[in-house]
Amino acid sequence: MGWRDERLGVPAGSPRNEGVDRRDFVKVCTMAAAAVGLPASAGLKMAEAAAAGLKPSVIWLHFQECTGCTESLLRTSHPGLAELILDLVSLDYHETLFAAAGYQIEEALHEAMEANAGKYICVVEGAIPTKDGGIYCKIAGRTAIDILQDVGSKAGAVIAIGSCASWGGIPSADPNPTGAVGAPEILEGIPVITLPGCPANPYNFLGTALQYATFGTLPALDDKNRPLFAYGRTIHEHCPRRAHFDAGRFVRQYGDEGHNLGWCLFAMGCKGPETHANCSVADFGEIPGCWPIGIGHPCFGCTEQGVGFHKPMHQEAALPENAVPPIFPDHRSSSTAAAAGVAGLVGGAVIGAGLMASKKLAEGGGEEGSS
Repeated sequence: MGWRDERLGVPAGSPRNEGVDRRDFVKVCTMAAAAVGLPASAGLKMAEAAAAGLKPSVIWLHFQECTGCTESLLRTSHPGLAELILDLVSLDYHETLFAAAGYQIEEALHEAMEANAGKYICVVEGAIPTKDGGIYCKIAGRTAIDILQDVGSKAGAVIAIGSCASWGGIPSADPNPTGAVGAPEILEGIPVITLPGCPANPYNFLGTALQYATFGTLPALDDKNRPLFAYGRTIHEHCPRRAHFDAGRFVRQYGDEGHNLGWCLFAMGCKGPETHANCSVADFGEIPGCWPIGIGHPCFGCTEQGVGFHKPMHQEAALPENAVPPIFPDHRSSSTAAAAGVAGLVGGAVIGAGLMASKKLAEGGGEEGSS
């Protein structure tokens, strides 16, 4: 594959034989890179890799889930789904998007695994039931456990998209009748990149997948294997209502004066202080304010294991040490202005480190990423 007459070469007769203007395609890749904090040069390298035919095979597995993560991915526009699955990656197995079914789709799965062994990206959507031998989720006569162990063990990279695949999500809520767990618990000893969220922000997935596709590396990760560019800080740290928290202005009841004025939702059970995610700075569906706090509801903590689907919705969040400024009227705290300053410096250092890593990635062809 290559650029032809300033267009992305597509075989004659293809549904996309009109081609893609090179400039527009580079723009798509650049916007995809920028959406996840990579420099413009990374977007150019993504486009060059795709044009050279270096498109990674993606095998997407579905287990105990609502398909919400796939539905969110369908609504991206930078890049759009067509550009993603036709130009940037080779989507070789996806039960929701495939026209085929039955023996045909299973044959496609096995062919993709054999042709791309050790190189394909295995994406897992949904929790995996473990009770009674895993009989509560079976596909083509095999349990989810068997399928994941087979496909995941032969992949070049495994990405768990959504809270269900990352740590169990909704299916693992008490009393967890099927023994639902996340992909990391099934693939012991195999690194699994987790992208929790209900649903996960599709750009967190795109950034991770495109970096791997282009550079053969993965983003810097936290201790739960979540990309730091998306999960390195709590929602509380960059919440648009944070000023109201610091000033002690809280919503006490839906529809009250504070609620109408956009005050802090902490007293209503907002889990922002204990939830790591980038919801407030990466819009869902590219619609500004399209997230719980943006529409006046507390954060539910869906990205955080032990918080979302486990803690009561209106139970106050656990505040990190030194998170409460002296002006806060309802909670005792030994916090000082100096401590708040130190917290700010630490947060700034994390962001700065991420920016430096991105810069080095662009300059060194990806050598700074983790493998």
